Amino acid sequence: MELFDCHNHIQDERLFPMIGDVMERARNAGVSRMGVKGCCEDDWQRVITVMETYEGIHPAFGLHPWFITDRSPAWLRTLEQLLLKYPQASVGEIGIDHAIEERNDADQEAVFLAQLEMAKRHKRPVSIHCRQAWGRLIELLDQCGELPRGMLIHCFGGSAEVATELVKRGGYISFSGSITRPNNKKAGPAIRAVPNGRILIETDAPDILPAMANGDLNEPANLLLVLSKAAELRGIPEAELAVLTFENATALLDG
Repeated sequence: MELFDCHNHIQDERLFPMIGDVMERARNAGVSRMGVKGCCEDDWQRVITVMETYEGIHPAFGLHPWFITDRSPAWLRTLEQLLLKYPQASVGEIGIDHAIEERNDADQEAVFLAQLEMAKRHKRPVSIHCRQAWGRLIELLDQCGELPRGMLIHCFGGSAEVATELVKRGGYISFSGSITRPNNKKAGPAIRAVPNGRILIETDAPDILPAMANGDLNEPANLLLVLSKAAELRGIPEAELAVLTFENATALLDG
């Protein structure tokens, strides 16, 4: 099977020092393509290094809500320069996070909306992070208006109803290792609610290690475990879901 890990962070400082081994294990597991998502100004260059070193890498650059307090005055200009230099790049990982205890919602939303507008202007796909803020995310997406190249809702943890609303707004819904957790009751209904043309799978490496995975850090090779559980919950063969998710990720990220 040929697999597309549509959202990971192999440029992360925890994985980057052993990137060669990580990529070899990914290829041996059938992961031939992956979306590598930058989260802050400090890691954007490492995304470029990965893209320039390995085949099958779809780059993305964005400012994640966890890192907005550390942004420089030039962050938005730098981001736009990267998008202009790399026309194949997406915008992401960006979003809103209400699980952060000490946060500034207005600042989060301003940073998020600025990046959505940039994605609209440059006609790029978007990779979106959302925790405990699904209703507000939908309000902000409606405020922004249609994204011409669509959006990837990564590591989806909402309900089937939320998934349906996001699909209506052009969303592709991506499932990660969180669906392998025994206490995840929303995963099955959500996975079954997503249309064939909008379902994706990811690892979010180096985080969200699937159940039964080896080691302490997640990596793209573990996409096989996500695929297995997602296929079980959806009630289709793994090979069929592998084809669906590969084609969907290609359609979204390659355009």
